[in-house]
Amino acid sequence: MVYGAASLAAPMRAALDTFARRTGAVVAEEHGASLELARRITELHRVPDAIALADQEVFPELLMPGVTSWYAAFARNRMVIAYTDRSRYAAEITAENWRSVVLRSDALLGRTDPALAPAGYRALLVYKLAERFYREPGIAARLETKTPPRLLRGNAAELAALLSAGELDYIVEYESLARSQKFKFIQLPAEIDLGDPAHAAAYHGASVRVWNGRDTVTRSGAPILYGLSIPRGAPHPGAAVRFVEFLLGDVGKSILRSAFVDALDRPQMVGDSVPPVLRTIAAP
Repeated sequence: MVYGAASLAAPMRAALDTFARRTGAVVAEEHGASLELARRITELHRVPDAIALADQEVFPELLMPGVTSWYAAFARNRMVIAYTDRSRYAAEITAENWRSVVLRSDALLGRTDPALAPAGYRALLVYKLAERFYREPGIAARLETKTPPRLLRGNAAELAALLSAGELDYIVEYESLARSQKFKFIQLPAEIDLGDPAHAAAYHGASVRVWNGRDTVTRSGAPILYGLSIPRGAPHPGAAVRFVEFLLGDVGKSILRSAFVDALDRPQMVGDSVPPVLRTIAAP
């Protein structure tokens, strides 16, 4: 059983199917918002064999050291403004005017719930960075207010479905999701899209306060990195190690990249007790 962030649903399904054909393993998967998946383990005590989340920081925040003692950062992504041909003002929106277009009174702008999904608080961080980059005081608050609670959704899959159905005009989401769903999208400057490690210091200068299910916490900007681990209580730890080894290997990276997820050439291992075979994958 693998828990995976909703934005990883397509490549994770392909990876598990390929792994099952090669090994004969019987596989299952559940996808959802990353914070929600973590809480299934910590609060509902439903322990999968592996868990892949859209923000590596969820591991030290919620899952370490109790659930696991290590994780692997294995892929990057970046934020975009996605839309379709039938979105209001689709013929007018550009990389230069996207703020004024999505703020028009009849444009419907969606994002994920920052209390559940990393893409939700990353959208708010993009707004903060955009305010500074474009030198437009107050634009972050206006963009945040543009999405009322009724337009918030729990995860990327739900948001994408609403955009596909024409119930939203624009969504703030990951580039990989926009590409895999064949949405049109506005590519944001590297200074604000959270996708370029060279801008890590600038990203860190933006922060937002969001609800985490128990209290409000500060989320600071950082380059987007997906994380992966095997919980201590995994029901099938041997199979879990073999699957993670497969996903981090050449075939797994190829599957991720074919779904527009920017798999790292070498994963970054954090923590102790990393299975030796996985530590070898990360070695230079």
